[in-house]
Amino acid sequence: MPTDQLSLTFAALADPTRRSILARLAEGEATVSELAEPFPVSLPAISRHLKVLERAGLIVRGREAQWRPCRLQADPLDEAVDWMQTRTQTWESRMDRLDAHLRRKGEHDG
Repeated sequence: MPTDQLSLTFAALADPTRRSILARLAEGEATVSELAEPFPVSLPAISRHLKVLERAGLIVRGREAQWRPCRLQADPLDEAVDWMQTRTQTWESRMDRLDAHLRRKGEHDG
């Protein structure tokens, strides 16, 4: 089971239902019932998805009497984006070096 933050974030994002829940929460707080509404699954199934998102630090659940609103926590998503951007920069740099190498080779072959 993944324990580092990045692994938890990507594992949570791997499921389309959880990504949809996060997209909904990006619009504002919602209750479990409100989050479950568009999905053809049970409330317990949605609760399990919410536990995964909560464990990954992607949401927080309030404790306001009977209303337990969920809200998005963007920090883990920001960390995942930063990680992906670093990988993108690495690959772009490698592609630029390959392109330069192939151009030099083409000049010598031509």
